[in-house]
Amino acid sequence: MGPVLAHWGVGPGRSFVLPLRSSWAPAAHGGAMARLAALTPASRLEVRPAPEMVSSGIRELDALTGGLPRGCITEVCGPASSGRTSVLLAGLAEATQRGEVCVLVDASDALDPASAAAAGIEMERLLWVRCREAVPSSQFSVASHRAVRWNCSSPEERESRCPAHTLRTENRELRTARERRVWESRLEQVLKVTDLLLQSNGFGMIALDLGDVPAGGARRIPLASWFRFRRAVERTPTVLLVIEQEPIAGSCSSVVMKVSGEKKLSAVSSQLAGNRLTHAELLDQFEITAELSRLRLDRKPVQSVTAAFRSRAAWAG
Repeated sequence: MGPVLAHWGVGPGRSFVLPLRSSWAPAAHGGAMARLAALTPASRLEVRPAPEMVSSGIRELDALTGGLPRGCITEVCGPASSGRTSVLLAGLAEATQRGEVCVLVDASDALDPASAAAAGIEMERLLWVRCREAVPSSQFSVASHRAVRWNCSSPEERESRCPAHTLRTENRELRTARERRVWESRLEQVLKVTDLLLQSNGFGMIALDLGDVPAGGARRIPLASWFRFRRAVERTPTVLLVIEQEPIAGSCSSVVMKVSGEKKLSAVSSQLAGNRLTHAELLDQFEITAELSRLRLDRKPVQSVTAAFRSRAAWAG
């Protein structure tokens, strides 16, 4: 069979002819059919089972969310003194009492071991990763920065040439820059450590305590990092719990809870009744309200529901 001629018109009175081999069409058709045959129909796709739920250590939260899902990212967010640390300690205590080895990645090195033990955490089953300041403070010396910036031979000469209000502004800018560098260094440690821990695949819970990280700094964590964490944890029995001020994981998180301290209850403990304070009261417990803003376990939109519970200080008994 001879070649097939294909004819295209390219304008008034103009055309060209391109010879085509007759074997091209069957070959292209066969390749497309082979690729289609390798695809799995949607009706035969494997349905991912619902994740296993474990207790959070707080009965009211378990009733609200069903517990903490394994193989998923759970975010607990709220401002300072909102109860987020109480949720963190309760979750770690429940997991370690089940006999699981857990990890706390402490971005601000703020955990008090005595309070953790009093909350019921079995410390021998807890790996505490403390993120420290990796940038030497000498790099942010205010006096040396002034001398270099103004080409002065000494900081004293700089002091004599600059008004006081300018010095205060400059000091504030330097402190802000230093704090930013410190938090960037700590967040870099958090990301590296979390990658290594998720690859080890042997922990019942990995908790990231970002509660003291400024919200602006926490939002600078790349979304690609959260996608990587989600892919790494989804086939494991690990609970990835993130404590923060605002939700930052986006669509990668399966559960998002917002906590707030609604009503603080101040009272002097009965143990201290003989030594009452005249100028202050001791806070022994306060009420916490948790609002469920995201639940993507059953792929249904969640309505805004809340639960209230009390957190009691360890010294109050």
